[in-house]
Amino acid sequence: MGALPVEAAVAQMRAAVDRRIEALAERCVVGGRLDTARLDEHQEMAYHLAFLAAESEAAAAMTEYGALGEPEARLAAVAVADLVRSARSRLDGRDGEADLRGGAAAEVLAAGATPQSLEAVAALLPASGTGPNHLSSDVALVADTFGRFAAEQVAPRAEAVHRENHDVPEDVIAGMAAMGAFGMSIPAVYDGFQDPEATGMLPMVVATEALSVGSLMAGSLLTRPEILVSALLAGGTEDQKQAWLPSIASGERMVAVAVTEPDYGSDVAGITSTALRDGADYVLNGTKMWATFAGRAELLMVLARTDPDRTAGARGLSLFVVEKPAFAGHEFSMEQPGGGQISGRAIDTIGYRGLHSFEVTFDGWRVPADSLIGGEDGAGRGFYMQMGAFAAGRLQTAARALGVMEAAFGEALLHARARNVFGRPLFDYQLTRATLARMAAKIQASRRLTYRAAADIDSPAGQGLAAMAKALASRSAEEVTRDAMQLHGGYGYAEEYPVSRLFVDARVFSIFEGTEEILALRVIARDLLNRAGRG
Repeated sequence: MGALPVEAAVAQMRAAVDRRIEALAERCVVGGRLDTARLDEHQEMAYHLAFLAAESEAAAAMTEYGALGEPEARLAAVAVADLVRSARSRLDGRDGEADLRGGAAAEVLAAGATPQSLEAVAALLPASGTGPNHLSSDVALVADTFGRFAAEQVAPRAEAVHRENHDVPEDVIAGMAAMGAFGMSIPAVYDGFQDPEATGMLPMVVATEALSVGSLMAGSLLTRPEILVSALLAGGTEDQKQAWLPSIASGERMVAVAVTEPDYGSDVAGITSTALRDGADYVLNGTKMWATFAGRAELLMVLARTDPDRTAGARGLSLFVVEKPAFAGHEFSMEQPGGGQISGRAIDTIGYRGLHSFEVTFDGWRVPADSLIGGEDGAGRGFYMQMGAFAAGRLQTAARALGVMEAAFGEALLHARARNVFGRPLFDYQLTRATLARMAAKIQASRRLTYRAAADIDSPAGQGLAAMAKALASRSAEEVTRDAMQLHGGYGYAEEYPVSRLFVDARVFSIFEGTEEILALRVIARDLLNRAGRG
């Protein structure tokens, strides 16, 4: 990145984060403990702190990336400038608004936002796209294998599945199973394909990203098994691991997750569905919302209240694995001989189609006691296992956002080079080139932060980084797909062009796996205070 003082600019951003942490702690920490009620009185401050932290970490990751070569340096100059601009906007009108108005941050912003710096990136786009990824040979092979499958088997079906709201094709599931996609995080002792020498989640992340370039439905097939696998490996009994992990790894049994309820979305600790002991069984009652893939799945991971005393809060929740047959289509129902019933109906959505998001109702449904993850020792630990498993889910959501962004960028670049406007290719116009350059820089910045979080997921800071990656990539996906649609003009609003599907698909990322607001307030801000010793 030449002589630009990017490292000093990043240090300036991090110092601004530290000052905001200190200021938030003064308002919300009492006796060394974080007071959630007080945090809720300063939500706007905590929200912007969370994104300021994510932007500073992405800028740091792009600074390292910029040292790897010429295309990387040009992308990094634009990306860091845009991140500084966004971070500055979060401080304007607030305490310390002058933090990024001068010094290295101002110099990097001035140099990275010029027409010349944007043109330098635009000139590389036809050959370099969103930039080299610098993956190891093993991980690059994963990306290439799943990328070819997505291009050949997923992408050609994506439009029909989206427009007609079909089920994800069974041969897509079978093809992914044959490649070992569902066993990537499962140890070999349980018939999985986890690399015993690998650390972190980078192979899973690049596989998810590659599949999502073909279609969000394919990348999303990996998320639910990953959440259940994480919970089983962390808290399941040995018998449970032996019973369920091999069939998940092979793709014989697909997975759905049933946590959210009609009145309890991000407030997971408040859920009301019950699983009460009756002899050798637990009896499930209640309704779950947004249980994606619940019809087709053979295993439902269900969070329910085993302690009828609701004042127990999160300590009264437990996780269950409910076995069921696979059902095609948009609704299902089944009954037990004793009268128990499970029914489900798909909720129509503007995007994210193929897997279908279900409302699932349990009415007196009996499951054996060994369906409780962790056995009797797992009673009351479900919330904590669920939250740990969701960290992996957030990282995969960031990867899915990367894939959708990459697909949108590819469509926009292709259209800009093919479309003639006033006798010239659209790509030849300065504003088009600047827009595409910024899109590429945003994608790579989200990618670097996501890859860093994937490599560090097992570290003390890893879960916080995963939440930051999810928040930043989700917001960036909305911006990138919007710009891609805009570059298509009227064609972008037509369903016959894939960019319209990518635009509505991108909108879901800031909502599921923890809404943007809850992620910022209750995960990222809390983690920043805890790691700074202020909560």
